[in-house]
Amino acid sequence: MSDNKRAGVLARKILQGFHKHYAVFQDVTQQAKTRFAEGDWHAGQYAATARISFYDQRVRETTASLRKLTQGKLDEDLWLATRKLYHQFLQFHPQAELAETFYNSVFCNLFHRRYFNNAYIFVETTLSDSIPLALETEFRSYFPVVQGMRRTLARIMGDIDFGAPYDDLSEDIRLLRKAFRQQTSAGELSTYQLRIDVLKEPFFRNKAAYVVGRIVSANRIYPFIVPVLRNASGKLYLDALITDTDQMAIIFAFARSYFMVHTRAPSALVRFLKGLMPKKTIAELYSAIGLHKQSKTEFYRDFLHHLEASNDQLVAAAGIKGMVMTVFTLPSYPYVFKVIKDEFGGGKQMSRQTVIDRYRMVKRHDRAGRMADTYEFANVAIPLDRIAPDLLDELKQTVAGSLTIENEQLVISQLFVERRMTPLNIFLEYASEAEIEAVMNDYGQAIKDMMAANIFPGDMLLKNFGLTRHKRVVFYDYDEVQYLTEMNFRPLPKAETYEQMMAPEPWYAVAPNDVFPEQLATFAVPQPALRKILLQHHPELIDAKYWQQQQENLRQGVITDVFPYPESVRFMRCVRTAAG
Repeated sequence: MSDNKRAGVLARKILQGFHKHYAVFQDVTQQAKTRFAEGDWHAGQYAATARISFYDQRVRETTASLRKLTQGKLDEDLWLATRKLYHQFLQFHPQAELAETFYNSVFCNLFHRRYFNNAYIFVETTLSDSIPLALETEFRSYFPVVQGMRRTLARIMGDIDFGAPYDDLSEDIRLLRKAFRQQTSAGELSTYQLRIDVLKEPFFRNKAAYVVGRIVSANRIYPFIVPVLRNASGKLYLDALITDTDQMAIIFAFARSYFMVHTRAPSALVRFLKGLMPKKTIAELYSAIGLHKQSKTEFYRDFLHHLEASNDQLVAAAGIKGMVMTVFTLPSYPYVFKVIKDEFGGGKQMSRQTVIDRYRMVKRHDRAGRMADTYEFANVAIPLDRIAPDLLDELKQTVAGSLTIENEQLVISQLFVERRMTPLNIFLEYASEAEIEAVMNDYGQAIKDMMAANIFPGDMLLKNFGLTRHKRVVFYDYDEVQYLTEMNFRPLPKAETYEQMMAPEPWYAVAPNDVFPEQLATFAVPQPALRKILLQHHPELIDAKYWQQQQENLRQGVITDVFPYPESVRFMRCVRTAAG
């Protein structure tokens, strides 16, 4: 067989593997509509977890198939021809950027990292050579001048098939129009002065669906999100209108679970969303719609470009040094990089694999808006001259087992990356009284939100929480994370004798998963003034019965409402149900 024919076989095998992956991915995504209409929230949670593993399964299958064809040996001319032909296959492909990433994953599973350059894989995207997919493939346009605003809004909601009837769409439209007038100057425009663009497919997550769009006038664009909920009778209603771009960004935040949204042209969808939320990165938006592998690709490309355009050095991250991870950052880049230490401090009794498993557990789990998403990379090469000498010394002392040096580059075998946030303990040192009050209240709410998602953070010290640019408290240290239902919450036994009262160590038996809520606040927030504020807002956090009740709720299948938007923007109704 000629090299051209062999290259054709390899390129088609990889593309077929990608097509299989995307078909399965989209199938489970499209089923979100049925799950929402039927109120099958548990099936939705299961599907969200399962979907994350689809990509790796298809990559493994494709890699195994190609390994048989190549015997694991790299024929350089053959693979140069394969990449060239694959590039041609993608010229008019609606998911070209995803197919590039799939090719990279298969190739990198097959061969040594010395071949990980743009000659053999798509380090740089080829989309810049192609005509971008039209945004119009993903949205519909509506013109109120034709039918009037009320009928236009009713048509918009009717065109989006949720698979269930509305409870009172006329009343919903009245509330929606009222909110538009109150929140935006678009409410003052006449029908002939605007156009409404709405994404064809709703975004599903947990117990809610979201309609996303924009109002276009001659002078500006007004983005909006309309959450749609399901009441106890199985009928739908519009719950709110969100027009503030910062609040929209929180709904699409890196601390939330991935949306289920059907899309034929992901690049067009992401570009539309970027127009609504310009502060969001392309990587964050791909992640938000469940394409987390593409998000990794976009992040890594952006990181490489940033290294080329900057000259500062990587340094140790601010804050108290961790006992499990060595953490560093690039001051000009808004992320932190974490490497598991060779030896854990503080008597941490866990294996390296346990730490990895817990980070991956959070990746698969409902993060409830309170746990940062994490990228996990293998064999990342960083130029040695971009690493500060002090940091390089620290890395050699703490994570030497994860390091190799190749051609003036430091190669890290396993690297976790998270959005950089201000550590909560540092923020509280210079915050105003009002800020302290708000943040300690939100810290307590963050713990409750994680509880509702069946997460026990374990180590709840303030240093393990960060503050986002929106002043939201988010947890980011996962080495002690466990499921809430696996813990044993106990009242603190009362000392009955003088010897028990004066004992230097607990006189009662303590099992590995025992937790005494009465001690949690003292341990997590040793500063009395801060602890007082926390308990003023959340006194139940030191009550074992409260934690036990949350466990019972989870075991009974209760899914607690966790709204990603403020109560103040919700429409006033007699009946309220869930969101996510």
